[in-house]
Amino acid sequence: MLNYSNTSMLKAKHLRKQFTTVLAVDDVSLEVRRGNIFGLIGPNGAGKSTTIRMLLNITKPDAGTILYNGKPFDVSIQNSIGYLPEERGLYKKNGLLDTIVYFASLRGIDAPTAKKKGMEWLERFNLQSYAKRKVEELSKGNQQKAQFITAILHDPELVILDEPFSGLDPVNQIVMKDIFNELKQQEKAVIFSTHQMESAERLCDEICLINRGKIVLEGTVKKVKQKFGTNAVRLEYDGDGAFLKKLPFVSKSTVYENYAELLLSDGVPTQEILKAVTSKIELRKFEFVEPSLNSIFLDVVGTSVEQIESERVEEKKSTIPATLTNPEIKRQRTSLLLGIGMTVIGLIVSLAGKDMWVLAGAGAVASVISYMKLQKIQARLRREALNE
Repeated sequence: MLNYSNTSMLKAKHLRKQFTTVLAVDDVSLEVRRGNIFGLIGPNGAGKSTTIRMLLNITKPDAGTILYNGKPFDVSIQNSIGYLPEERGLYKKNGLLDTIVYFASLRGIDAPTAKKKGMEWLERFNLQSYAKRKVEELSKGNQQKAQFITAILHDPELVILDEPFSGLDPVNQIVMKDIFNELKQQEKAVIFSTHQMESAERLCDEICLINRGKIVLEGTVKKVKQKFGTNAVRLEYDGDGAFLKKLPFVSKSTVYENYAELLLSDGVPTQEILKAVTSKIELRKFEFVEPSLNSIFLDVVGTSVEQIESERVEEKKSTIPATLTNPEIKRQRTSLLLGIGMTVIGLIVSLAGKDMWVLAGAGAVASVISYMKLQKIQARLRREALNE
């Protein structure tokens, strides 16, 4: 029996994708191996989903190459891939098990086999009692679990998951993580994207950390952490920890409500640290640790994931109005105004005693068509502007 462990399954080189107003992916290269969990991580809007869509041949890259087992993507590869999109794509009016069976049939699985395997997975997620329920009756978390089942029921060799923990409670996140590790043991390759650095840190063998379409960190989690040293302290406490950021021996800090991670200057005695903090907060835990991926990201990029995502929201607000000045929109607005004008003139003249109802009718039809086209163009441009 051949040993495929750690052999390359997917290679992407120098991927680039430009949308109307956004350079979503800029020179991204990555390699995913069998028996590995690969984390595509970064803030919301970093370019993760666009990268995944290019890997799946959903979106064509403007530049770059993608190879599966050394070959370009083709139809024969589709059934060896399982994909969980960030946005749900289930038929909400259909029954849960029927939906699972339908998606399995698209992968060439016969109905009896699909029902049997589908029920086994529903039991795994404690959803067996929902088998005949309509998808729309399920909670957000249960819909996420159902879509995950449709992604892996056909036993794919490569599993690609976009924000797989979205909507899941802690218990089901643990179930999902256990399944990831099972797939790894079966020599599958798993790619999952997330903005949750902690999940990636615990699960991944390798990571590719993207910010604003560019790679800022890559490699095994172990090597990334080694590169940034181990001079970090993790604190758990009660009280106001805001002062921790201003301590003279702290070079970088991540401070939350009752938890903090501090990167220290070299050679700081432990007693000095304890003396500075115990006088102001009630310390529950103190330990030297490797820096987390979140703190490493902060060190490399100079700001936190949360701050970047906040700035991204503001960018979206300013980007969307800019799309409304697009030439296509200007043309349709002009057509809409002309149609309205024809309608008004036709009505006025007709009411004055002259038969111009045809003009009014033509203007009304033209107005409706222009309005529908305008809405369609605006929706497309908004999607492109907000696209990763």
